Amino acid sequence: LSAILCLGDCQLHTSCGIQKCTTDFVSFTSHLNAALEDFDLEFCKALRAYSVCTYRNSKVCRGNLVYHSAVLGIGDLMTQRNCTKDGPTSSTNPEMIHDPCNYSGHTEVREHHGGEKTTPPTYLFCGLFGDPHLRTFKDHFQTCKAEGAWPLIDNNYLSVQVTNVPVVPGSSATATNKITIIFKSYQDCTDQKVYQAVTDDLPAAFVDGTTSGGDGNTRSLHIVEKVSGKYIEMHARYIGTTVYIRQLGHYLTLAIRMPQELVMAYEESQDLQLCVNGCPSSERIDQSGHLPLPVVGKLLPWGAAAHPRSGYTLETATTKCHEKMLVKDIYFYSCVFDLLTTGDANFTAAAHSALQDVEALHPSKEHWHIFPRSGGGGVGRDNKFFVSVGLLCLILVAYL
Repeated sequence: LSAILCLGDCQLHTSCGIQKCTTDFVSFTSHLNAALEDFDLEFCKALRAYSVCTYRNSKVCRGNLVYHSAVLGIGDLMTQRNCTKDGPTSSTNPEMIHDPCNYSGHTEVREHHGGEKTTPPTYLFCGLFGDPHLRTFKDHFQTCKAEGAWPLIDNNYLSVQVTNVPVVPGSSATATNKITIIFKSYQDCTDQKVYQAVTDDLPAAFVDGTTSGGDGNTRSLHIVEKVSGKYIEMHARYIGTTVYIRQLGHYLTLAIRMPQELVMAYEESQDLQLCVNGCPSSERIDQSGHLPLPVVGKLLPWGAAAHPRSGYTLETATTKCHEKMLVKDIYFYSCVFDLLTTGDANFTAAAHSALQDVEALHPSKEHWHIFPRSGGGGVGRDNKFFVSVGLLCLILVAYL
């Protein structure tokens, strides 16, 4: 009897095509990223294709536990993603998909045609906010002066330039009041598109009045307005790039996610890119990524200076920033830094939003939070002296 059951079970597993259904679903979804706008659409298409495949195998797989688990799992996922049962499905031949205006898609095609195993592209993140603080593609965190116009990104596909202006009269503190982005023409996906935002003018369109590039049906490049005049997103599907721009108070913030191979596609003459190489040393306020602790007696000639001209004390600035950010990472300390420097509470929202943008766009959750370095007289994660004295000293000396 056991031999007969084994034979029947083996034949059932051989004829059941659930493994092929599952393999195809993995192929459909392996290149998708939850941070991209079309994720739900493509994921639902893949789920419907998976469901159709399991239905076709329902008779031969009726005694297969793996099959029944897959059916239940598909139903749960469709409910979670609000997928409709009726609608388009992913192609039944994923290796033949070719969409030249989908960065993930044409990357897969290139690898399939080369006979190599498909690997998802590597993405990098860069952000600029506040007074101003820069997070480079290498996850280095810097605080810079950088007054005037500076290139954040300048490669074969994209150029991003920011303009920083003084924040406090008589101080070298600056913040961003203008952002210019050029999406360079690319095959049949888009013509060159220029976007420009300045303080109190954050448009939901390119300078030519359009909101998308290329064929309107493919939406290879388009702008989405999230909050009128305050927050827009740009999605460049053909180069796998997403850009967030916000206005908080009188200044702008920027966050960008871009594939590594495209980030590095630039000429030697384009090496001045803050997102790639950071700020020049002459423009740095911090030292090697951490804020130094000056000698109080030598650097504060008029005494303890418990009330800087910003109107905030260390205690009130710390409390204000802690309302928005519970984790005392570099974004928290940047918030305190900016409040003590400018007295502008909008910089609290800027730091908080910058961290939210990291969580939305940065590919590695374990790298979302950056903590100040310890040692060498610098800022430590639990350095109480920094919290009470060091940051105030730095601001008073560096920006006066």
